[in-house]
Amino acid sequence: MKRRSFLKVMGGAAALGIRPVLVSEAEAAAAETGEMPKRVLGRTGFKVSVVGFSGLGLVHYDQERCTADVHKAFERGLNYYDVAPAYGKDGECEIKMGIALQGLDRSRYFLACKSKMRDKDGCRQELERSLQRLKTDHFDVYQMHHLVKPEQVATSLGPGGALETILQAKKEGKIRAIGFSAHTTKAALAALRGFAYDTVMFPVNYVEYYTRGFGKDVLALAKEKGAAVLSIKTMNAGAWPPGVERTRKWWYRPLEEQDDISLAYRWTLSLPGVVLGFPPSWMDLQDKAITAGIAYRPATEADAKKLETMAQGCGSIFKREEDSVAFHSPYPHHPHECCEGEWA
Repeated sequence: MKRRSFLKVMGGAAALGIRPVLVSEAEAAAAETGEMPKRVLGRTGFKVSVVGFSGLGLVHYDQERCTADVHKAFERGLNYYDVAPAYGKDGECEIKMGIALQGLDRSRYFLACKSKMRDKDGCRQELERSLQRLKTDHFDVYQMHHLVKPEQVATSLGPGGALETILQAKKEGKIRAIGFSAHTTKAALAALRGFAYDTVMFPVNYVEYYTRGFGKDVLALAKEKGAAVLSIKTMNAGAWPPGVERTRKWWYRPLEEQDDISLAYRWTLSLPGVVLGFPPSWMDLQDKAITAGIAYRPATEADAKKLETMAQGCGSIFKREEDSVAFHSPYPHHPHECCEGEWA
């Protein structure tokens, strides 16, 4: 039977613009390899696993467990590790990951870190401390962390902002690629319009997408700017419903069943521009995410229908924050004069 691809989304999501690339069941079955798929990380040329390691998850465990899980993930094909100084008290997760990564071939994994500092000096301090804690001489990706307001973007982009440190550190060989993470569309769009970032960490999730189109504008602009998208909250099942027991002390409800997790990963990884996805910050869910990555195949029409149904009635975990930010893009079109062609 002739194989065919479907380029549409179902029901109320049909007009969202950025759509998952859906395939036939036969194509999906043929895509299974039994190994962790790797994708090129945008313009960087790096080949990374479709599942990333969530360094925040180390906060729940002792060093022995952290080291074991970091090595286990690597052995199963994961090669992208992400962490930040804000994870845990006094850099707990950076310290644990720095110890856990010892013994692994540094040339075979990609290490990403972040800074919440918006000024040049504060960013430099965090960068140097993070390099020491993680026992490395460079980060493969370094990111501005948790951008919410366009004003934060403007401060970070300078003059005197964090970007000046990041660009200098790249010249020094301490950073290979530059990215950011954001929780609001407005901040993400302002950042993408202000600088030629290599990567964008943003919530890309079936619940937020199917219920209100959250993420589609960021995906579209990232594609236009050539930035690779790293999905966070990939396994988000929405806000905790009133009266439902919280099975985990976490701010959103994660998917728990392997079939649902694999389904969510198939769908997110079938969106144009998405390179990899991160799980919630628990090691058992990290392990299930890796299983989903290994079993990855492109999403089908049936997958999309099921996820659209699952999304109905699930509360948003980002709407309040999104609605609270008034749109203002400080650098809508013009490059910053001091950065010598690094701006978009």
